[in-house]
Amino acid sequence: MVSLNPFRREEVFFDLLEEGIGNASDGAKALFMLVKDWDSIDVKKEADHIIDLEHKGDDIYHSIAARLHRTFVTPIDHEDIALLGNAIDDIMDFILGASQSLINYKIAHPTPQSIRLASVVVEITHEVEIAVPYIRRKKGIEGVLEYCVEINRLENEADNILHSAVADLFDNVTDAIELIKWREIYEHMESATDRCEDVANILEGVALKYA
Repeated sequence: MVSLNPFRREEVFFDLLEEGIGNASDGAKALFMLVKDWDSIDVKKEADHIIDLEHKGDDIYHSIAARLHRTFVTPIDHEDIALLGNAIDDIMDFILGASQSLINYKIAHPTPQSIRLASVVVEITHEVEIAVPYIRRKKGIEGVLEYCVEINRLENEADNILHSAVADLFDNVTDAIELIKWREIYEHMESATDRCEDVANILEGVALKYA
């Protein structure tokens, strides 16, 4: 007979959150590879890989939601786990949105700005991936704050790239449809960084509760 360890049942929420952000980080790397190596890779295969990662992310989020529904006592506030799970899932959703727009709009070649934005998505998801495990341990949880500062900085960098990229579109792109396509792609990428900042804000709140 298998013994049910109540501590283990609590730990599974941390496991799932860490698995979720690790999956989103993998998605960010795949998106960066897609735009950086566009001319030398199987674009459809890489885009399909991102779809698979998004499906995996959905499964992780649904597992978190299902466990929350049947768990009365959680290791941190029930609402914080739900918010973290949802924000992490959104990161992967926007990464998928960017990759699918690139494919569905039959983009001929990624722009330098899209490569820069995808690079920031990789950096910021990596920082979140490092930060999330800090909530697993109450002692030293305030260590998460330094990563949150860097996450906020990277989100601001993505904002600046987006504004510059959109301005460049209006200055240099005469085809209105092409302008709309690229604006949507840029906004998907920047939205992924917004969700990373949302995760950082939730982590800061958890750190303050347990500091």
